[in-house]
Parts: sequence; structure tokens; C-alpha cells
Amino acid sequence: MAKAPSASIEKPVLPEKSALLAFMRDNSQAGEKDIAKAFGLKGALLLQLADMLQELREEALLPVKRVVKRAAKTAKKAELPPICVLEIVARDKDGLLLARPFAADTAKSANKKSRGRPKPAIEPASSIMIAVLPGARAPAAGIGSRVLAKIFPAKGEDKKTAPYQGRIIRILAAQPAAILAIVRQNGQNQFYLEPTDRKQAELRLDPQAAAQVQSGDLVWAEPQSGKYGAQARFAIIKQHLGSAALEKALSSIALYSHNIPAEFPPEVLAEAQKATRQKLSGKRQDWRHIPFITIDPASAKDHDDAVFAKADMDSSNKGGHILLIAIADVAAYVLPGSAMDKEARRRGNSVYFPDRVVPMLPEEISNNLCSLRAGEDRPALAAEITISAKGRIIRHKFHRVLIQSRAGLSYEQAQAAIDGSEDNETAPLLEPVLRPLWAAWHSLQQARHNRQPLELDLPERKIILDENGRVADIRTITRLDAHRLIEEFMIAANIAAAETLQAQHRPLLFRIHDSPSPTKQESLREFLRIIGIKLANGAAVTPEKFNHILAQAAGRDYQALVNQLVLRSQAQAEYSPVNIGHFGLRLRHYAHFTSPIRRYADLVLHRSLISALHLGKDGITAAQEAELAEVAAEISATERRASLAERDTNDRLLAHYLSNHIGAQFSGRINGVARAGLFITLDKTGADGKVNLASLKTGSEQGEYYHFDEAHFALIGEHSGKGFQLGDNVEVRLLAVQKAAGSLRFAMLSPPRKLPFTGKSFHKAARGKKPPRAAGRPHKYR
Repeated sequence: MAKAPSASIEKPVLPEKSALLAFMRDNSQAGEKDIAKAFGLKGALLLQLADMLQELREEALLPVKRVVKRAAKTAKKAELPPICVLEIVARDKDGLLLARPFAADTAKSANKKSRGRPKPAIEPASSIMIAVLPGARAPAAGIGSRVLAKIFPAKGEDKKTAPYQGRIIRILAAQPAAILAIVRQNGQNQFYLEPTDRKQAELRLDPQAAAQVQSGDLVWAEPQSGKYGAQARFAIIKQHLGSAALEKALSSIALYSHNIPAEFPPEVLAEAQKATRQKLSGKRQDWRHIPFITIDPASAKDHDDAVFAKADMDSSNKGGHILLIAIADVAAYVLPGSAMDKEARRRGNSVYFPDRVVPMLPEEISNNLCSLRAGEDRPALAAEITISAKGRIIRHKFHRVLIQSRAGLSYEQAQAAIDGSEDNETAPLLEPVLRPLWAAWHSLQQARHNRQPLELDLPERKIILDENGRVADIRTITRLDAHRLIEEFMIAANIAAAETLQAQHRPLLFRIHDSPSPTKQESLREFLRIIGIKLANGAAVTPEKFNHILAQAAGRDYQALVNQLVLRSQAQAEYSPVNIGHFGLRLRHYAHFTSPIRRYADLVLHRSLISALHLGKDGITAAQEAELAEVAAEISATERRASLAERDTNDRLLAHYLSNHIGAQFSGRINGVARAGLFITLDKTGADGKVNLASLKTGSEQGEYYHFDEAHFALIGEHSGKGFQLGDNVEVRLLAVQKAAGSLRFAMLSPPRKLPFTGKSFHKAARGKKPPRAAGRPHKYR
């Protein structure tokens, strides 16, 4: 029997559904007792396990009955999926490459040591070592490479090197032959290089290259080991990228440091230039008479979805509507196996920075031929969805069409028209187009209310740049009904696409979102207990229960923090050919269909629909269907990569913006508490920074020493009993800024406050309770 994975590194916890399903696939005869033993479950966890198994049976993911035949051994290693994204980290003494699973969002926290805690009984997946077997693709990989590999347990003597072995399927990102660094000059007039990645060591600059640069320049440099002696690490400059003091250089740092391709290969550009406009032919229907419109951000350059709605005249569906959702037909231009297709798969998705967009497809395709521009004929794949008066989807059908959008409206423009402030463009569209759209949306809203998906209320901030690329302002985006309308229409189309392919028994890429792990639930539960909000222990969590928590926090000082912590407790959404449903949206069948210009997953889904519904000869091939597990792993990794690059750039932009405000006072909130200090998020800008424990001591009462009370998410003074707690509103002074790293350091101005629980041996840190992750790093769960 295969070993069971586990989500905990300290004590047995209920496995997540995906882990449980993986275990059951490998142990088809295991019963409930075998599962409990394999995962080390006892007491109340046994009842939760029974509930989870019943849910899986109801969702038809497990058979109704299973026969217990043999017991499982207690797992000591986390099980890896058969196909996994790896990052090569070292070589052994014989030169064999060694790798670890690539998990950008969890690797750091998973590998941190816990002071004073028992040694983990179960090893986290992100710490498992994999030996990369030599082969045709292995020589091209090296330390730092990110690869897609087939994983299998090592046997015999090979176990001594690593418990798992991997054979490379594809190299996703090669090892950096060079580093991104900023040129610095010391007092001795010597030049050196400061890497933008703080994990890398400083390098001396090749003396011959010093004359080509100035202090503060951003360069792409190549280390020259041994060139100037064993003790000196020198580098030569490969590419000069301009001044690092300019904000426009910051997105370049993110691109280079995350290995995101910015330039298209010549063969890809040549293929895009040869593409010709699609016309009416074959299965494509003429829908140009339908008054579609697009509703997008005012700054949008590509428009991949157009919408229209009308009342359903069928007497059996009184009050119902027919939704028409047309999505750019990218599959008509980007053919399977073409140069553009291979490059799109390599990129996985477009990446959005405040100063630029790095598109998945060449601009000739994304901004021209596939963009649903007003007044121009464009091919589309359209969903025709009939809904009831209460928003329930009754039926749906897909068509390959040619449309002509009547207008390209901004969210603000469409909303203003509905609110009574039409302009010359929206006035003629108000009655025939906009009002029917809003009527259909109100029906969809009823279905959403009945479904009770997770309803987080988190401010979305946008960094505004001036004409010179410098930060001019940070604005909070107001969420309008127009935003919600488009969101609900797109969700309906995504549901219809997934259901259609499932009804055709065709494999597809689902967008899945697992329920929160028990460890994250417990962490959230502990904090909510402190502020007087209850999350029942042992009960199966649902989005509805989280919404009840958010409602209790609404209007209170810690409303924003509770929303952030609930988001951090969620699993991260990903792509998979195996469906476990979408927890956050509370949907059983969900896939991404609506953005093929900027997401490869959507393009693959379009091809699957074309093949399944016989809409053309440019659908998915049998070979591509066989690779769906590989594609899912690749694009889930590129999505995480893009998210990290976007966050890093925003952090650096905010650091540049605030570097002119050193010494200034700011209001903020404590969003993280650790032994080393407090993590602060500023109210206006959303910038994150840290108050070091050492500075907190010097700014406090004489002789005070702060203890970390993990159980109460607080730092508490040993003598005064006063302290600081997660969620506190505070005033801080900006002390220092590291612009290249995007980090801020603050001094605490607010005095410590009396905490209500300080009579309970507060000087002893509570054991076994891990606080929420510090300093505002929410991820996408949709």
C-alpha cells in the first residue's frame, strides 16, 4: 500500500480531499480504518474523516462501498503527484542533479525551522529531495532550472541518494547563467554588484567593465568563478538595463528574476504576421446582427469577451433570460503544435505590471485579430445559456460565430448609463442592450445568493504611473455593479463549458479549489476566538460559514484583517484534469473558458469544445488530451510565477514611492506577529513593512522585554503586561527603504496597550498554535 500524504508537520490532521483521493487511487482496496491508520487519525478526526468520505461518495468521486483487506503503514514522507514541477537545487558528489518540488507560495514557510517544537513526524512535500535521472534532456538542465518531470519512488540502493527519482519531460526555465544586479560603488572607488535577489551574494565587478557603468545602474551580469583567484568572486556585464532608480526598470527586475520570457522568438512573430482574418465558412454562423458590447477596464487593450442578453419568450420559462457570451476565437489563429502554440504554453498566461503587459500571444493576435473591437468583424466561440427567473441555468449550447461588437465600454461608462448619466455612446444602447443585461444579471444574483459562494470584501489598489513611469498615486478601485455583472456572466459561461465537456465524456482542464486544510482552519479559529467570533471545531467548513464570520466582522475595526485572514486560510486554486470542484465559488463543475487571449488553459478548453462539438478541424488532438496532466502542472506553475512577479513589482514600486518619505509618520495595522517583530500594512498604500523586535524594545519602557505569545498572536511586555496584537491599529515612522528588494522598515510610535489575557502566564509562548502568515500575501483562489 502506498504511503499517505499529510498536510501537517506537527500532528495528525485531516487530509485535504485531493490528498485523500490520491491515496485512494493508489490503494483501491483500502477501507476507512486503513485510511485512518495511514494518516494517523484518532478521536474527533475519525468523525471528520467519515464525513469527508461521505461527501466524496455523494460527489461520485468514490464508490459507495469499499472492502477493508489490509492495513496501511504510517506515512513518513509526503506523497508526490506522478507529474510534478521541480526546481533543481544541487548536485551530489557524483554530479547527479537533485531537485525539490516547486511550490513558490509555500516553500519558504514549509522549510523554516520551528524553535522549541518537536521534530516533524511527517515531512512536508516541498522538502522532499528528488534525484533527476540522466537522459536526453538532463544535460540541458542545471542548478536553478525549473523542469516538468515524471516522479516515481526510488528503489534499492538509489534510495540512499533520494527517496524519489524524476525523469525530465520538459525544461520550463533554464538555470540563470547570469544574475540581475545593481552597480554600487564603495568608499575606495571600487565597484561591486548587489543582486536584486537578497539570497545571492555580492560580486566584484570585472575591472575592465567598471568604466562602462555608473553606480545605480541595473545590469545583467555573469559570474566568473576562478577567473581572478579562488578567493575573489567577479562578474562581467552581459546587458545594461538602465538606471535602477527609474520605476520602469522594476518590472524588468521581476521578469529576469522569475525567468519570465519578455520577447517573442522571431518564428513566433513571423507566424503571427502571416495570420489572416477569419471569415464565414464551415461551421461558423453569422451573428453580426446581434448587438454585442464589451465592458472592460478603461485602459484595456485587448477585449476577449462580449455580452448580450434578452428575455426568454418561452412561456414555460416566465421571467427567464437568454445570455449570449461571445469569447475571442483564439483557436482559429493559434493552431496545435504551431510556434505560437508552443510559446503560449511556455508562458502559460499574460503578466500584468503597472507599466506594461507581457502578453501570452503576440500583439498582432492579442490586440488585433482576436480582440473584439467595436465595429470590426471578429470570430468567436459563443455560449448560449438559458436561465430561469431565479438565475438557474436551464440549458446551454455552444456556437462558432462571427460577431461585430457595437461598442467597447468601460465599467464606469456602463455603470453611469444605468445610473442615469448616459453619454453619446451609451444612450442608444441603454434600452436595447444595457437594461436587458442588468435584468439578466439580477436573476443571476439570486442564484448566487442561493449558492452562497465565498464573499470576501478586500480593497483592490491600483498603482497609477505618470508619463515618466513614476508612481503618481495609489488608488482604491471602487467595485461597481458593472464589474459584478461581467463576473457573473463569465462564471455562467465557465460552468456551461465544463458541463458540456463532461456530458460529452471528454477530458478537460478543470479549475479546482480545495477546501481549507485543517491546519489553516485551526489557525484562523484561534484568532477568531480572541476577537469573540466562533468557528466551530470539527464541523465541515463551507463558504456560507465563512460568510457568516465576515458578516460578524463587518463594520468593526478588524473587518479588513478578518477578510485577509479568511483569504489566507483558503487553498490556492489550480488547474487539474481531475475534478474536485471549486470550494470558493461553491461549484461542482468549473473550468476557465472566457480568457483565451491571456490564459493557455482557456485556449485548451476552446480546442476541447471544438473537437467535442465538431465545430472545426482545429480542435484538440489525441496527443494533447494525453498531456493534460502535464499542461495542468505547467500552467499552474506559470500562474504562481506571474503572481509572484506582479507582487514583487508592486512592492518595489511602493518602496520607490515611499523612499521620498523617510521619517514620515503613517497609520497602519498589524497584519503579522512573529518572534522577530511586527509586520505592518499601511492603510493608504497597502505597503508592507516590519518593525524589528530590537527597535520595539528600545522604543518601549525602560528595561522592558517582549515575549512572543503565539496563542494570542501578540508580543507582550514581561514587566508591564502591555503589548501589541494582531489587528491593532498603530502609528509608525518610516526608517529605511530597500528599493531594489521592495522592503520597508518602521519604528513603532504607538504605545503598547493593556491586553485582556495577560494574567495567564503571558511570558511563556504558547505551543502548537501557528499564527496566520504575516504581512498581507493573499493569493487568488478563483
